[in-house]
Amino acid sequence: MGLPEVFAVGMVVALCALLMAGYPVALTLGGTALAFAAVGHLAGVMDLWLLAALPPRVFGVMTNDVLVAIPLFVFMGVMLERSRVAEDLLETIGRLFGTLTGGLAIAVVIVGVLLAAAKGIVGATVVTMGLIVLPAMLRHGYDRRLAAGTVAATATLAQIFPPATVLVLLGDQMANAWQAAQLAKGNFSPQPVTVSDLFAGAIVPAFALVALYLVFLIAVALVWPKTSPAIAPDPAALRGLALARRLVEALVAPLLLILAVLGSILGGLATPTESASIGAVGAVLLAARRAARARFDELLRPVLARTAHITSMIFLILIGATLFSLVFRGLGGDDMVHRALSGLPGGTVGAVLAVMVAMFLLGFVMDAFEIIFVVVPIVAPALLTMPGVDPVWLGVMMAMNLQTSYLTPPFGPTLFYLRGVAPPEITTAHLYAGIIPFVAIQLVALIVLWFVPGLATWLPHRLYGEP
Repeated sequence: MGLPEVFAVGMVVALCALLMAGYPVALTLGGTALAFAAVGHLAGVMDLWLLAALPPRVFGVMTNDVLVAIPLFVFMGVMLERSRVAEDLLETIGRLFGTLTGGLAIAVVIVGVLLAAAKGIVGATVVTMGLIVLPAMLRHGYDRRLAAGTVAATATLAQIFPPATVLVLLGDQMANAWQAAQLAKGNFSPQPVTVSDLFAGAIVPAFALVALYLVFLIAVALVWPKTSPAIAPDPAALRGLALARRLVEALVAPLLLILAVLGSILGGLATPTESASIGAVGAVLLAARRAARARFDELLRPVLARTAHITSMIFLILIGATLFSLVFRGLGGDDMVHRALSGLPGGTVGAVLAVMVAMFLLGFVMDAFEIIFVVVPIVAPALLTMPGVDPVWLGVMMAMNLQTSYLTPPFGPTLFYLRGVAPPEITTAHLYAGIIPFVAIQLVALIVLWFVPGLATWLPHRLYGEP
């Protein structure tokens, strides 16, 4: 290992140490890169003129048509969060299934899927469901471990269900990595990989994961009915046509919004950015329908403020990661990673497995956005030059892997989000014990996806052709 590569490794180690020490992510990325660029220049292993490429790269980030979808999807999710759509969905679907043993847990999974597709942000979904769903499950006598695990696992579906913000960012990075890999192979006109490809690739694995959740909850209800009791019938509850009418009012509008967003993307009628604008406008209409004009104005201000906060955080991290990636490549780090992955025992299988394990462990200490911006640009081009690695399959595997990492004790971020809003009777031990079966389900799903890549590639290949 030469001196430049020693600097590249040292930069990664320093970054991880500073992040674990609690320093701000975006500033740590940029600051670490600048410090090692300066030291590398003094040691004669890096030319500072390389940093002149940063302004065009930042300009490219800020004018990227795909990334324009991020603030729109964030706005849609925050608006739906603040407009009490989740409460109406849970109340109505809970009445539909609640009289069955385990029915409320099934209702929670269904609501979680709808919220995941509508919000696309894990933190927001976890907090919403933790405040609304968890108390309801405890009130109706559900086992505290089962209730906590169900809510945590279901809320984290926002990581894998389109139009998840993670999938938008991961799709953009995979597109860049695929292009770099094809250029390295001498293919100067490759068929592009798009965010739409990744959306289509994630749908079948996401629904398969939901099916596994439901099978587990039904099995628990049958074997241990006391852990998930049926809700006692309410004499004043709606029935018959009245319940059907209420279900239509609560479910149809959000469902139509989700179908409009995803359908326009998957059908090729609109780009992700255009579909995100449809979702944003639809969320505004849903919120306005539920609120008087004065109350809607009061609702709009915090939604805009929260959207600006989340969007600024994402793009500041992206700019810091762009600088970090630039310096890492200037020190020869990308060539070193390519050689290291190519030299692992097991060839392609060993390289992909090593990256998956590394990303899983990094998910304990780094946010998904940070991993996507820092790790994926480094490892994905090398992996995609290897035989048999499909970019859509790799992207979906990474997304599901990060989702699993988000759930796994003791450091899974979802557990910390939920612990912060859970009722006092839910302890950390309840959270950890309740989430373990769902982590096992996630790992089974990952293994199945590893051996059956067609789960991720079949739909995008049918819709758009081979990448």
